[in-house]
Amino acid sequence: MNNQRIRLWDLPTRLFHWLLVLAVIAAVVSGQLGGSLIDLHGKIGLAIVGLIAFRIVWGFAGSTYARFAQFFPTPAKIRVYLKGEWRGLGHNPLGGLSVFSLIFLLTVQVTSGLFANDDIAFVGPLFDLIDKSLSDRLSGIHHLLSNVLIGFVVLHVGAVIFHGRVKKDDLVKPMLTGWKEGATGEPARGGGVIALAVALLIAGVAVYGASGAWLPEPPPMSAVVETPSW
Repeated sequence: MNNQRIRLWDLPTRLFHWLLVLAVIAAVVSGQLGGSLIDLHGKIGLAIVGLIAFRIVWGFAGSTYARFAQFFPTPAKIRVYLKGEWRGLGHNPLGGLSVFSLIFLLTVQVTSGLFANDDIAFVGPLFDLIDKSLSDRLSGIHHLLSNVLIGFVVLHVGAVIFHGRVKKDDLVKPMLTGWKEGATGEPARGGGVIALAVALLIAGVAVYGASGAWLPEPPPMSAVVETPSW
């Protein structure tokens, strides 16, 4: 029995993963229910903006197995994996493809939501930057992609269960503990305090930009003067 283990996922990557899971679930539920939850839905969208911005930076500045270059799914890597010959650590080529697809999908989803409207009471924080017709089109994309996102999440969960039950490769535990049991290889390195501070700073800037807080206040409405009936 191989009792070796290596440090695979750093703490920021693990926190990102589980916070994104919670945020996506909350966004889907609040979006589907609507009504009084729509404002909360918008706030969750801003949180996802920050998480995605953080992950993009961390994909270049994070530790070994969190970096995009480590698991970028080239056709050659995918072919090797499908032949059953892949022996790497971290995200396998199909897992890497899933990560990039999810980041792209969520980026389009939250971006469209920033400009969307529901024709009732809610408008995205950047709604005033575009005209109503474009906002309506982006609203349609936002609603359509929500269904795609739900399907993608179901597929992702199914893949995790398949790996655990059929391939006997527990993907959940390492994302909780950071350690990969029964594995050999180089432990994760890099992703220090400075890299974390930069990633958090950029994530904060992204949230601020997406919130529309920098937009000028709308001019006050002119007082209505009633004309006497006589």
